[in-house]
Amino acid sequence: MLPVFRSSQFLEQHVTALSQFYQQHAIDPQGGYFQALAPNGEAQEQGLKQLVSSTRLAYIFAHVGLQENNAEYLQLAEHGFKFVEQQHFDPKRQAYNWVLDDGSPIDKSNLCYGLAFVMLMYSAAVKLGRAGAKQQLAATFELMEQRFWQAEWGLYADEASADWQVLSDYRGQNANMHACEAMIAAYEATQESRYLHRAIVIAQNICLRQGYTTKGLIWEHYQADWQVDWDFNRDDPKNLYRPWGFQPGHQTEWAKLLVMLSRHHQASWLIPCAEKLFGFAMENAWDHQYGGLYYGIAPDGAVCDDEKYFWVQAESFAAAALLASATGKQEYWSAYDSLWKYSWQFFCEAQHKPWWRVLSREGQVQDPLVARPGAKIDYHTIGACLEVLRAMQA
Repeated sequence: MLPVFRSSQFLEQHVTALSQFYQQHAIDPQGGYFQALAPNGEAQEQGLKQLVSSTRLAYIFAHVGLQENNAEYLQLAEHGFKFVEQQHFDPKRQAYNWVLDDGSPIDKSNLCYGLAFVMLMYSAAVKLGRAGAKQQLAATFELMEQRFWQAEWGLYADEASADWQVLSDYRGQNANMHACEAMIAAYEATQESRYLHRAIVIAQNICLRQGYTTKGLIWEHYQADWQVDWDFNRDDPKNLYRPWGFQPGHQTEWAKLLVMLSRHHQASWLIPCAEKLFGFAMENAWDHQYGGLYYGIAPDGAVCDDEKYFWVQAESFAAAALLASATGKQEYWSAYDSLWKYSWQFFCEAQHKPWWRVLSREGQVQDPLVARPGAKIDYHTIGACLEVLRAMQA
């Protein structure tokens, strides 16, 4: 018998169980979090720390700690905040080290995507009332402003060299999507209008202007002048951060963000655009034979990556629940149930356990670890449940 996926009790149980796994197995007494974990909790590659996983897990501990009034989780969040400040941040470069190994930087790449998650982390620190957090949030925003914001396009550039001297010509929607997410969180934590304004500008420019040449859908890759780059990584559709093709999971993730924005900004385009993006994903990327959403869809509509990724299903059930709450349409709850039913069977194995990261089309596990630096730390799964709970309580 399946659980009642729409019940707050089920979602709270899932959040608690996943958070407890990381509480029990991910805390590195030397600082930060272990980020490569086997299903039994055994830590692999213990010295490897990647910025996005470091900030995401601190964010999760902070929010679950607030949700459950759990003082220990709030301490574990602080453990993560300190590591990002003291180890990832390099005051000489005024930059955050992308990857550390045993405390030494092995990759100093400057990525807007990474700074977006530093902002997200500090938004959680503000909510906790951490001393100086509002200033740290503002300082990260200013760093993004100085190094990546391009006012003529109303969007962020993607990547700079370690010394900040060379800005890559690559432009991507992914960094901007997570920047938008960070800006919404920053606004909700501080009520400072500049963050909300920036979120709106990013959303308009990615979802409306850039979507004008892609039939209203979100394409991933662009040239320096924000012209669509149809060929970037065409030969590498499984690239971890920059895969080729339309990403169904990014259509639904944007749908979720647009509904979140609509709580604070009354614009007539937000919900219809969210509905279109979500509808595209469910109509074109749902696997009717094996269940779940595919990872990549080519411009001609063919499936270009038939694997199933955990975050795609999680972001999609969150989007479905938020759209159901915003529109009152039952079809979104039906989609929510379908996504959860598939995920519960294949990603969770019908248990409240960390999800597998990636499955074959048929449902075979493709990665033996349940956490991997920069790739998975159950941020999407726990975050999606928290967002659905929030929508249910609204």
